[in-house]
Amino acid sequence: MKTKNHFPEEILTRIHADKIVGIRAGSDGTHRVIGIWMVVVDGRVFARSWSMKPRSWWRTFLEDPNGEIFVARRKRGIKVRAKLVKGEKLKEAVTAAYREKYNTRGSVGYVEDMARSPARETTTELIPIQE
Repeated sequence: MKTKNHFPEEILTRIHADKIVGIRAGSDGTHRVIGIWMVVVDGRVFARSWSMKPRSWWRTFLEDPNGEIFVARRKRGIKVRAKLVKGEKLKEAVTAAYREKYNTRGSVGYVEDMARSPARETTTELIPIQE
């Protein structure tokens, strides 16, 4: 499978607007679809894991980087490949995007937790896969 350079603009707009986006980690289909927070930075899609539990979406992606995201109530997922982000500048941009998007009283504490290690180190880019 080849990766595309980017998501279509309509998908980026929905991910930017929707507070919760569906994700299924791994390519074997055993992981269920769950809702997580995602942000868009410079036309790219990112997510962070808050819990990092052994069977979490993030740990599953570490073992098998292929999966799907579900945007705008679509029945069919968009195939993605997960890539761990290493650059500090990009991680800071992702933190800023989380602070901007998830700014309600109930969300701010989670965002601040996710801005620090160890959650910050789970910053993952989701890259669309061309089938």
